[in-house]
Amino acid sequence: MNLSIRQLATFREVMRSGSISEAARTLGRTQPAVSSTIAGLETELELKLFMREQGRLVPTPEAEFFLEEAEAILQRLEISKRTLRGLANREHGQLRIAGIPEAIADFLPNSLSKFVADKPSVKIALASRTSQEIEELIAAQQFDIGFTETPRARNSFDQIDFDLECMCAVPATDPLAAREVITPEHLDGHPLALMHSEHRSHKQILARFRDAGVRFNQRFELQTALPGLRFVESGLCALICDMLTAYKAQEDGRLGMGPPMIVFRPFRPRIQNGLSILTPTHRPISIVAKDFCDFLSAEMATVQSAMIKKTG
Repeated sequence: MNLSIRQLATFREVMRSGSISEAARTLGRTQPAVSSTIAGLETELELKLFMREQGRLVPTPEAEFFLEEAEAILQRLEISKRTLRGLANREHGQLRIAGIPEAIADFLPNSLSKFVADKPSVKIALASRTSQEIEELIAAQQFDIGFTETPRARNSFDQIDFDLECMCAVPATDPLAAREVITPEHLDGHPLALMHSEHRSHKQILARFRDAGVRFNQRFELQTALPGLRFVESGLCALICDMLTAYKAQEDGRLGMGPPMIVFRPFRPRIQNGLSILTPTHRPISIVAKDFCDFLSAEMATVQSAMIKKTG
C-alpha cells in the first residue's frame, strides 16, 4: 500500500464538506483533481469510500472508520512538523551534559539558566562526574556535551580548550592581600585549603612547594573548592582554587550575595587548570547543543576576561 499525505488530507476534507466541489474550493484544487485523488485512494485501499445517492456523495461505513485513522495520522504529522520547526528554531530539544563537580556546583547551572530562559521546551539532564568518567561518556557518545579538565586529544571526541590557572584566596585583612601575586614562599607553613590529592592541581601545588623548599601545610582537603571560601572568610586558611570558583565569589561579592572579605591573587609559579568543552566526534550534535556550546564558550571568555585583570 502506497498512501500519500495528499490523499489523506483530500479524503478528510471531502468527509468534512460532504462534497467534491466544496473540498476542491477549500483545498484550492480543481474538482477533477480531487475526484482523481479519491479514486486513487480507493484503489490503494481496495475499498469503496463513497457512494452516489440522488446526486449526493454518501460515505460508506468503511469511510467513517478510515476517517479516524486518517485524522490520527495527519494530526501526528502536524505535531511532528511543529516539533521539527521548534528544533530548527531552538525552541525544543534535549541537552545531556556531564560536568566536573567544580562546574556543577554553580557555573554550569548558572550558564544553563541563562541559556534556556527563553526556551521552555528544552529539557536538561545534568550529571556530575569525574574528568575521566566524562571523557569516557563523551567518547562512548552517551552525552551531548562534557565540561571537564582539559584531556589529551582523542579521535572519539572534539574539544574546545580554555587555558586557565589557579588563584589564591586570602582574607582581605591578611597581609598577603596587599601582594600582587602569591608564591609558595609567602605561604611557608601557612594553613591551606586544597583540592583532594587526586586532583591535578594538588600535584602541581605540591611540586611548587617542594621546588621552593618551603613548608607545605594542608589543613583542609576539599572535593569542590566552594566550601573552602568559608574557611578563608573565617581566617582559618588560604585557598588555592580554580578560576571558576574565584569568578563566582567575585560575582557574588559584587551582588552582595557572597563573602565580601576575600580577595584573590594570582598564584606563582603558575598552576595550570585548563578546562574543555567536549562533544562526540561520531555523532552529530543537535542544533540546541551546538548553540549551548557557543554560549558556554562565550561564558568562559567572560570568566577569562574578568580574571585576567587579576593575573596581570
